[in-house]
Amino acid sequence: MSSTPGPVRPASLPRRAGRQLRRASGTDRDPLVRPLDRSRSRAWCAALLGLLLGLTAAVGGALLGYQTVGRDADADLARLRQVDAVVTGTGRHGAAVGSRAAGGYQGRVAAEATWTGPDGRPRTGTVEVHRTAVVGATVTIWVDEAGLVTDAPTTRAGVAVEAACAGLAGFTAVGAAVVGALALRLRALDRRAERAWQRSWTRLEPLWSGRTSRSPGGAQED
Repeated sequence: MSSTPGPVRPASLPRRAGRQLRRASGTDRDPLVRPLDRSRSRAWCAALLGLLLGLTAAVGGALLGYQTVGRDADADLARLRQVDAVVTGTGRHGAAVGSRAAGGYQGRVAAEATWTGPDGRPRTGTVEVHRTAVVGATVTIWVDEAGLVTDAPTTRAGVAVEAACAGLAGFTAVGAAVVGALALRLRALDRRAERAWQRSWTRLEPLWSGRTSRSPGGAQED
């Protein structure tokens, strides 16, 4: 049976996290742990806490925005109506419209049309149609209570996408700030460790190398 020791297995993530927490709280009694090591652990723990708080705020803000904007979207959906409009004038190709209803597509243009409002009265005005639409074509438009053309209401799916994007953007901004602060803190600790190492080397190197015993006036070896 071979007595060759196997490779050392790295500590599991929970054990490493627990060690960092003990160092950060000062309960780790390992004599090899330096104050700088505890400062590094505190920096990592503070960064993790900041990310968790940022994630909580981002999710909470996204949910709140979804509920608020969603109620407005539901109110718009109940207030607005879809009606059929008949094109009475050819589309003006030089007057492409870029509203939300058109989606900003260059394939849609403004054209004269007639339609019947929710109150039963006829209406005329400018609507957005595909540039290939001809006179007499029927298009579906959204109108308000007065029968005036308006943008299509936002759907719940659209509200959810917008809220998720807003939450993601907020968490990204918080994460970037936390990571930047962590990098600056670790860099400062590295500089402090380097200065401490240089001071220790200046004090102990002559003893290790024996230069002190060979220096004039120093203790001489037998």
